[in-house]
Amino acid sequence: MSFASGGLQRPASILDAGEVRLVTSGRIAIALALREIGVQAGDKVLLPAYHSKSMVAPVTACGALPVFYQVGPDGMVDTLALAAALDAGVKAVIVTSYFGFPQALAPIRAWCDAQRVALIEDCAHCFFGSHGGRTVGSWGDYAIASSMKFFPIYEGGALVSARHRLTTPVPHSAGIGFEAKAALNALEHSFAYRRLPLVAAALWLPLQLKALLWRLVKRGATAPLTPSSSDSSYDFDPRWLDKRSSLFSRLVLARVPHGAIVARRRANYLALAAALSALPGCRPLHAHLPDEVCPWLFPLVVDDPEPLFARLHGAGVPMTRFADTLWPGVDAAVCANSAYLSRHVLGFPCHQELRPDELAWMIATIGAAVRA
Repeated sequence: MSFASGGLQRPASILDAGEVRLVTSGRIAIALALREIGVQAGDKVLLPAYHSKSMVAPVTACGALPVFYQVGPDGMVDTLALAAALDAGVKAVIVTSYFGFPQALAPIRAWCDAQRVALIEDCAHCFFGSHGGRTVGSWGDYAIASSMKFFPIYEGGALVSARHRLTTPVPHSAGIGFEAKAALNALEHSFAYRRLPLVAAALWLPLQLKALLWRLVKRGATAPLTPSSSDSSYDFDPRWLDKRSSLFSRLVLARVPHGAIVARRRANYLALAAALSALPGCRPLHAHLPDEVCPWLFPLVVDDPEPLFARLHGAGVPMTRFADTLWPGVDAAVCANSAYLSRHVLGFPCHQELRPDELAWMIATIGAAVRA
């Protein structure tokens, strides 16, 4: 299924892959997938050496042991790397499709079946798209997503299975405080970037009174109103395992035009690629944007990243350094490619809400910083 034609009204997404549970984050979905598989204390789970620490925390929380396998120079995985990390205690393997580019999962799926190891397809960066004639999320025994990376929401994730019935009960709301904060924080984030000006004006007074509202809502509360995952924490809090994504987030998922998200992200990515690919000392992590890919970020590999990062940060350019802090003990001796990617890849936004003037400013600022 191709996105390049731009004719899709409702493009393929992980939500089309199978039975779905909408939860508050991708890490909660990983924990639920491990529970569905039956991973227990002492079992081993294969994880990519190039990773967010938030992926590892659900593994250790259930008492399992993370075992890290190598990735290629572009983050791609092959079965030789998985086989090198395999032993008799391995119960599951998590494979990540980085930055929206799906892994070649057909041979990995066959390897998992042959080894009787469950496959968790990590689509945290890869909400939309397809590979090998299947939608993302349909190759794994279970798949997980992080919807807040693609939609204007404060929290959100998904657990999906194309192969099994989900035994996880339908999660329930975390309460009125959670629902209110999830909606207001998502709107405030939009207002901070000068989006939805009419809504911002209409909600000016309620937002001024928000501090009072939180004091009233939190009176007697014994736990945070929203998960720490929404604020870039790597923590894993099992209290959110039975909580569903907020009504606000679920409405956004259902009503925001998915086709427009895909088309605009692809257009912004291609504009960044055209402008940045020829810069000295830099190169895109992927030379081409396949027709079936909806990118999360534009990953640029930088030969000398620290001075450039400092200049761009000082100029206010938004960036993501995925996996800049790896799990303790994971270093170049474990996987040289992962150690390199974690330091040398700067991810720039290709978000669907980027305006042409914002994109042009970002491109010009990056170019000037590289040439400085």
